[in-house]
Amino acid sequence: MSKKIVKVGNIECGTDDLFVISGPCVIEEESIMMKTAEKLREVSERMKIKIIYKSSFQKDNRSSLKYYNGPGLDKGVKMLAKIKEQFGFSVLTDIHYPDQAKAAAEVVDVLQIPAYLCMQTDLMVAAAKTGRVVNIKHGQFLAPDNMKHPVTKCNEAGNDQIILTERGYTFGYNDLIVDPRSFYHMGKLGYPVVFDITHSIRKYGIPSASSAGGAREFLPVLSRAGVAAGVDGVFIETHPTPETALCDAASQLCVYDLEEFLKPLIELHAIQVKYRDREVIPA
Repeated sequence: MSKKIVKVGNIECGTDDLFVISGPCVIEEESIMMKTAEKLREVSERMKIKIIYKSSFQKDNRSSLKYYNGPGLDKGVKMLAKIKEQFGFSVLTDIHYPDQAKAAAEVVDVLQIPAYLCMQTDLMVAAAKTGRVVNIKHGQFLAPDNMKHPVTKCNEAGNDQIILTERGYTFGYNDLIVDPRSFYHMGKLGYPVVFDITHSIRKYGIPSASSAGGAREFLPVLSRAGVAAGVDGVFIETHPTPETALCDAASQLCVYDLEEFLKPLIELHAIQVKYRDREVIPA
């Protein structure tokens, strides 16, 4: 099956060029958002790689009421609009409820469906009907080939502008595993596939502010495995000072390390593209 090319602003997702989704997990104070955007633009220009700016106005799956869950829809969308205007990025944000879709779509280029919510029909339909690109994250509880169900819902609601994102499958208690076969299965659905690297190293049950809440030592090996397996894009949450981040502090990558982190991924992607059409699939 040929893969659909999905256009996000001036970025064609699903071509031979690797693209990146990056930014802070949740929208924080303006200075942090702008520092991140400034560095991401610098990386994009110097490395000639397309970046979609990502940040969430709400994180509605925090494990405690004590944890910061974002500025909310109105303030969050205004911040993303400012970043879009000032830095020229296409932008992406999560939505958690159907009534958030229309307002978010007035500014953002991509509406993201959180992994926990990928089977929520009303949410999917509301996102699809905006006409924006919909990034559906693979639920930790769902076999990768069963992502055909949320994809079909989106299609039947009139939208075929879809990206699929892998972020690991529940493995026992409080842990995730990334199975490279999932990239193959989701690719067969005909849409660009992204690997969410930083969420795949999260340790459930441990607060993300704790150093034990993520396993950053696995970022290089997982990212290289995913790119070598043929993903079209990588999702890497970044922050100027991850250890002080208000969400996912244990798994975000320092934005000032992103350029060096991407170099081997770009090289691997080029090799993968070169040999992709020569793959021998046993009968």
